[in-house]
Amino acid sequence: MRKVPLSQSLRIIQQGSLNWLAQRPIVVSFEVTDSCTCYCKHCDHGGPKDDSRNLRPQDYQRYMETLQPCVVQVSGGEPLMREDLSEVVRNIKQPNGLPYIILVSSWSLMTPQRYLELREAGVDQFSVSLDFPDSRHDDFRLLPGLYQHLNEVIPQCAAYGYDDIVLNTCITAANLGEINSNADQAEKWGVNICYSAYSARRTGCRELFPGTPEMLKVLHEQLDTIEKRRDESNWIVSAPTTISHTREYFENGGMSGCKAGLRFLVVTADGKLQPCSMQFHRYELNEQQKLVREFTEKNTCDECYVAIRSNLDKSFPQLLKENVSNYFSFSSGNESNGNGKRSAAAGGGC
Repeated sequence: MRKVPLSQSLRIIQQGSLNWLAQRPIVVSFEVTDSCTCYCKHCDHGGPKDDSRNLRPQDYQRYMETLQPCVVQVSGGEPLMREDLSEVVRNIKQPNGLPYIILVSSWSLMTPQRYLELREAGVDQFSVSLDFPDSRHDDFRLLPGLYQHLNEVIPQCAAYGYDDIVLNTCITAANLGEINSNADQAEKWGVNICYSAYSARRTGCRELFPGTPEMLKVLHEQLDTIEKRRDESNWIVSAPTTISHTREYFENGGMSGCKAGLRFLVVTADGKLQPCSMQFHRYELNEQQKLVREFTEKNTCDECYVAIRSNLDKSFPQLLKENVSNYFSFSSGNESNGNGKRSAAAGGGC
């Protein structure tokens, strides 16, 4: 995974440090639509929704001015269902190059042309969901032909050489044995991979939570192999501490200490602040500190360890150390060269 260029790295560190001290979120997830092309078994979204109250592209400027995150996830539903998504991204991106923008999508509607348009608009990283390395992915997401579409479009986009595509595998009881097979697929497509953890809170389905001794044995075997496959290119994006805590989450059946609403939060499609996508306490834009007082400081929920939490559920020194050593560039030689290919010195991602 390419490293974040020098100038952007310094700005992220500066803004992240200020937000940590000021108790503003480091990461904001903008759910730009509730509609989706899929009906995933592990998700509470699915299918078309009423999008008449969605924020307009220009509305996102107010949220950026108030919240000032250094990293933004653009998600849904399926964000690619918005025809004006590039305009949304342009209104999130600030003149100084912040925030670092991650588009979280199934890629069911992605094309090479749209990939390039979104990069030009300001997307820094493309997170692509992958549950299985074959047509079982279609069955899990109830969208026939999805895997074949990914098999065609991901290599086409990876061939541009920007090294900004990351597969995300949400670990469930259904795909435990495919953790390394999905990594094999990432290598075949020439992209990166990260892992997140299933939460039964979203759907209420405990059957997909891998908590039995037999399942945990498979989990540890698979993740042990993943750890051995790491190399200096950081194509396995999940940090070792994240993998370790993911093991603990499944072993213990939960993970306490969540800082939702403080270190990260969600902005819903209609513009309300929520602590996370699974806690439906809704606040106005100017009420983030009230959200912290009323929810974060009293929060006892331990039912998830999703990616956005796993990357922020650490001390500030640990968070800074991991990002500085693995993802940020401190040499101008690590900037992309003229044709968009990463330089030989580049290696990490965010």
